[in-house]
Amino acid sequence: MQIHQAEYNIGQVIYHKHYNFRGVIVDVDAEFGADDEWYDTHAKNYPPKDKPWYHVLVDDGSSIAYVSEQNISSDLSDLEIHNPMLRDMLATNGQGRYVTLQTLN
Repeated sequence: MQIHQAEYNIGQVIYHKHYNFRGVIVDVDAEFGADDEWYDTHAKNYPPKDKPWYHVLVDDGSSIAYVSEQNISSDLSDLEIHNPMLRDMLATNGQGRYVTLQTLN
């Protein structure tokens, strides 16, 4: 099995090309990690399962989306993401940029 490098990173703001929403990436799977039933119901245009998939906090909502790399693009608007789960997962610089929260060991 060939491993593909993810094009997007945790903290990056993206735009979903088919479902027309913005969001911020909070996790990355090297390949599709859900079941076939979910894929058949939710995957738009049958994206490849062997390429990266992203867990995304959706802007102006309280949900997390699971999206394929082929269905997203970078959002360069610098607008903040509004999702109540955001502060538990990422920190912001107030200018539309996000970084992972640091934990002390």
